Amino acid sequence: MPAATTPLPHAIVIGLDCITGLQTARILARHRVPVIALAKDARHYCCRTRVCERILQVNTASDELVQALETLAPRLPHQAVLFPCTDMSVLLLSRHRQRLQNWFHFALPEAATVEMLMDKISFYTHAQQAGLPIPATFFLRNRAEAVAAAAQLHYPCILKPPMKTPVWEKNTKAKVYKAASGAELLALYERCSPWAEVLMAQEWIAGSDAQLYSCNCYFNAQAEPLVTFVARKLRQWPPETGTSCLGEECRNDEVLHQTLRLFRGVKYHGLGYVEMKQDVRTGRQYIIEPNIGRPTGRSAIAEAGGVELLYTAYCDLLGRPLPAQRTQIYRGVKWIYLRRDAQSAFHYWRRGELTLKDWWRSVRGRKGYAVFSWSDPLPFWSDLFRAFTLFPRRAGARKPAVAATAAPPPQPARLERIN
Repeated sequence: MPAATTPLPHAIVIGLDCITGLQTARILARHRVPVIALAKDARHYCCRTRVCERILQVNTASDELVQALETLAPRLPHQAVLFPCTDMSVLLLSRHRQRLQNWFHFALPEAATVEMLMDKISFYTHAQQAGLPIPATFFLRNRAEAVAAAAQLHYPCILKPPMKTPVWEKNTKAKVYKAASGAELLALYERCSPWAEVLMAQEWIAGSDAQLYSCNCYFNAQAEPLVTFVARKLRQWPPETGTSCLGEECRNDEVLHQTLRLFRGVKYHGLGYVEMKQDVRTGRQYIIEPNIGRPTGRSAIAEAGGVELLYTAYCDLLGRPLPAQRTQIYRGVKWIYLRRDAQSAFHYWRRGELTLKDWWRSVRGRKGYAVFSWSDPLPFWSDLFRAFTLFPRRAGARKPAVAATAAPPPQPARLERIN
């Protein structure tokens, strides 16, 4: 009679209520890793997955997360591996690592490095000092600094917070705002300054969605890269500065070089991601932002391309043999979020920038999916049902108001919101 195999330690996916969490849970479950997930919104469509042993409703953006983990840990048969999937959960794990490190395995660099890389002011200051390629950037702490920046920037430019905090997210779903002139920038500053102590104004890098490149990676405790995977966006939603909805594997040695240079320079440990954009006018490539300590929405393109990014992290933290598939071989695999890409493609088609033939060429070929899964279909159908349910309300909100007989008041400068 064969001996029973020892069950693998659990993976704790923090933030199942987003596609990053869903993809992480699915990838680990395919390797027969038992998954327990934590979610702030247990009614989210991603939480309809069947790959998790349990789903616990926890406020993953507050100290309640740390308390929940401390309660869960003694009930597990082995020391589990944590996979935070949101920025706030990464910060909480880092700030409370002393309380958690005896209970769980997780990969993060030194606390000061986490804070520096996650705060855009600190990161851009570090990047300037290290000679890393970044766009022209100004930090706005008051209106006088906003006025000075408005006079020096080239346009268009973007305005964003150093870090999306609960206050920012309470007031807007936008990641950044785009301004076409100094007047628009100052109007945006007046609107957004109550939501953050400091704002950033940054020069816009000319180029389409397809000029956005990224490198996902995992560094071990000795700051050695065990896995790297380079890809680029093809479309995103909303357009220009939204979230990727169609991407493809590609080769870009400059993006790989700058990613390794950044993370080796800070003795990095853990999952990492660097996004860069190529200026179509000059060909130069600039770092837009890093994401650290967690998978990203497009991390799953690595596994679709045969590179075991997340499972490598799991095995390394447990001291298990590493998977053999850790080298990118450039098969041209793609990754798609079907519903969002349909929206993005329709947007570009209406503008005359995408033909049916171009669309078909962009989506054909081997691919991984953000939400769709034959073996785990409920998240996809729940997302689709939710979208159809919300559509009439959103369409109604866009209907123009009945014109009044009196002349309308003067309108403020036009503000373009990029979600």
